[in-house]
Amino acid sequence: MTQTTKAVLTGIKPTGSPHIGNLLGAIRPALRLADDPTLQALYFVADYHALTSVNDAKELRHLTYEVSASWLALGLDPARVLFYRQSDIPEIFELSWILACATSKGWMNKAHAYKARVAENERDQNPDLDAGVSMGLYSYPVLMAADILLFDTDLVPVGQDQRQHVEIARDIALRMNHVYGEGLLKLPAALVDANTATVPGLDGRKMSKSYDNTLPLFLPRDKLKKAVNRIVTDSSPPGTPKDPATSVVFQIFEQVASKPEVEQLRQRYQAGIGWGDAKAQLFEVLDQLLARPREQYNALMADTNHIERLLAEGAERARKIAGPVMDRVRQAIGTSRKHG
Repeated sequence: MTQTTKAVLTGIKPTGSPHIGNLLGAIRPALRLADDPTLQALYFVADYHALTSVNDAKELRHLTYEVSASWLALGLDPARVLFYRQSDIPEIFELSWILACATSKGWMNKAHAYKARVAENERDQNPDLDAGVSMGLYSYPVLMAADILLFDTDLVPVGQDQRQHVEIARDIALRMNHVYGEGLLKLPAALVDANTATVPGLDGRKMSKSYDNTLPLFLPRDKLKKAVNRIVTDSSPPGTPKDPATSVVFQIFEQVASKPEVEQLRQRYQAGIGWGDAKAQLFEVLDQLLARPREQYNALMADTNHIERLLAEGAERARKIAGPVMDRVRQAIGTSRKHG
């Protein structure tokens, strides 16, 4: 990276098959950032983060390939983006322990994921408020801080609900710098895209694997059509004007179609389009958008050795950046054999 280039880093957790919500809310924005010549993009598959919820080796391996193949099929260029797998970078886990020793337990008590699990136990009237809380879940923000700080990251693209992770990483870096010397760790900043829309799922709630209401990205054409047809609509018959603002079908359509297509469908809503026709239009736009990436995805999933080679090449490049950072951290804390 040149002195004028800023590092932008994001992790992709392999906890489920990528879906339309991931494409619109994370993948597309990240790929736009990667096209910015003033930025060096570092995108990684966060397989160790997934261990808080995925406990089957075969499933984790498959999901890691799915996530990798999805990003590659949708336009990630490993020649321009530093793309790697978290578990291939041992320096991340060394730094995580060092950071943990500088992290207040009080900070972890305030972490959103931990608080959400405690609140769930309270709602269930479970006398053990920490039921279901592993140390992995509890210390999740420390590992995330290591992901960020190891690469002298400047910017971390996050949703508003994830800003806290970057704030914790920054606080940990500030403490490390106070104890061991200013400038030891670069202070990252959150990059929040206010224009990123929330994508509704089949039932109208936010599209999420946890709600089982997603439109997976690379379904075969016939299964994609069936999935689109499962989108919940009201009972208004054909000929009755419909409100696009309250229609899940339209809300997804306007994020994947061209402006002329969106305006045409809006007019048809006002004229009383039937729900079957509206869903058919959404399906055709989605199928056209995903047809070529689907072919590339299927080819990649049929040759996971190629994915392994790309991830290994990315890891080699990533470790060249991580090495000097760890050298200065080890020197600062007193574990390096080199004496400054």
